Amino acid sequence: MKAHTKETQATMTPQKSLQFLKEGNQRFQNNLKANRNLLEQVNDTSEGQFPFATILSCIDSRVSAELVFDQGLGDIFSIRIAGNFVNEDILGSMEFASKLAGTKLIVVLGHTSCGAIKGACDHARLGNLTALINKIEPAVAAVKEPVDESLRNSGNLEFVDKVAKKNVEITIENIRARSRVLAEMEENGEIMIVGAMYDISSGAVEFY
Repeated sequence: MKAHTKETQATMTPQKSLQFLKEGNQRFQNNLKANRNLLEQVNDTSEGQFPFATILSCIDSRVSAELVFDQGLGDIFSIRIAGNFVNEDILGSMEFASKLAGTKLIVVLGHTSCGAIKGACDHARLGNLTALINKIEPAVAAVKEPVDESLRNSGNLEFVDKVAKKNVEITIENIRARSRVLAEMEENGEIMIVGAMYDISSGAVEFY
């Protein structure tokens, strides 16, 4: 499989880009890989890059977007931060990726058993991590069940995963609310902004 060129990127639509990622994750789950020469892709992308998607994911070592979607060099922009939330710098990166570099799809990828989400559920406080956790805690408050406070912590993995999904939804809302550039591009059909959850036990990505 060749690296994307300006011509192949131009043929990509938001829907086609999403399908590419779904097919890549299916290959990953089946322990298959597209036939690609990475060193050849290094050469092919040495004078330019033409990715088709931008993926915001967690820093978790088990959730590498390039691997779980079976993508090569030059295929995707990968933004990683614990808890996969957005701030001004990440929004600027997304605007660059979409408006200037031509990606057609933004994916906010959460995952099961997320450590940052667990920290938010437990209201952890530790150095600079405190400020990061504070940005995720609105997702904890937004999940209303269970009501019992003794079940609203990292020991309840079902609750953790509900918060992780809600955090993805809130992040997408924040992208649309805080980036007029991206919101307009989505309204015009130039890009799609979608959420997804990666299951660390199966390797499967569920889009929603």
